[in-house]
Amino acid sequence: MKKLKWGMIGGGEGSQIGPAHRLGALADGRFEFTAGALDHRPDVGREYAQRLGVAEDRAYGDWAEMLAGERGREDRVDLVTVATPNSTHFEITKSFLEAGFNVLCEKPMTMTVEEGEEIVKIAAASGRICAVNYCYSAYPMVRQARAMVRAGEIGKVRLVVTNFSHGHHGDATDADNPRVRWRYDPAMAGVSGQFADCGIHALHMASFIADDEVESLSADFASTIASRKLEDDAMVNFRMSGGTVGRLWTSSVAIGRQHGFDIQVFGETGGLRWESEQPNQLIYTPVGGRTQVIEKGEAGLCEDAQRLSRVAIAHPEGFPLAVANIYCDLADAIAGEARDGLPDAAAGVRSMAAVYTAVASAKDGGAWMDARPPMFQ
Repeated sequence: MKKLKWGMIGGGEGSQIGPAHRLGALADGRFEFTAGALDHRPDVGREYAQRLGVAEDRAYGDWAEMLAGERGREDRVDLVTVATPNSTHFEITKSFLEAGFNVLCEKPMTMTVEEGEEIVKIAAASGRICAVNYCYSAYPMVRQARAMVRAGEIGKVRLVVTNFSHGHHGDATDADNPRVRWRYDPAMAGVSGQFADCGIHALHMASFIADDEVESLSADFASTIASRKLEDDAMVNFRMSGGTVGRLWTSSVAIGRQHGFDIQVFGETGGLRWESEQPNQLIYTPVGGRTQVIEKGEAGLCEDAQRLSRVAIAHPEGFPLAVANIYCDLADAIAGEARDGLPDAAAGVRSMAAVYTAVASAKDGGAWMDARPPMFQ
């Protein structure tokens, strides 16, 4: 099988997400790392890309140089990953889509709902793929949970309870650390801090497993460290189009919690529970029956859970391989085999609409508001 050519923008040396993308993209031999503009400092980015094996003439100083260099090549990259600060996502994604490239964008896809709707339209008009890295939805046992819901194994979903809460920003003496501070600075992060950073992963997961979309929500935001302009804790209640009720908590000041991403889905005839810190297990309880542990790698799992598992049962598959599963689905999609679980631009704009609605609701004392982007109302 011929490898696809992959390029990356951002994710330079010292980046939190960069290594996960590089490990993920290369894990299954579907892509080769061909081009990169990895740092806002051109010389640093070029040097680092070459150290990672990128040819000198395809180690670029910035994204615009990469676009100019790649668009005219017969062997140009098949996929571009955008892993830059939030405020740059729209311009870079838009430019590469319009030039005919497939794009995987880090979340949030854009800074505004209007930008998100424009990306959806551009992707449709260009015929190119625009995916968003909601990689937690690519864990094998998350795909198993979705398949069980779709198969009616827990009946109609009544309630979803999810949270993504950690305590790594809970030290007020570390609030001015640049790696922390930008997340609560509207100029860098946008209108929301913790909810836009982590909460939308939990919200996307709720929609993904329940196989339904968020229709309305009510939010309460708090900045528990006084110097922060944006929230570091949020509680969001939501309702889905099919009548499912949702509860979501997200926090960065929950000291003692490490990653803290989990979800429970309660239906008419059973319940499911998945935790990111124990990702190989899906907990299933049928109504009136015993709680069961479904293990990654065991017999009888859905096709997606089998396809996206790489190592034997009881051996852990962690975050980089969840990212790798996104790249597997992208490789298939580029080859013309669409994958139903791949988070697309529509998922990106729905998340951004939820962020803006949650901000407005929190300012209005938790009023219930329509959380759908205008194009989907």
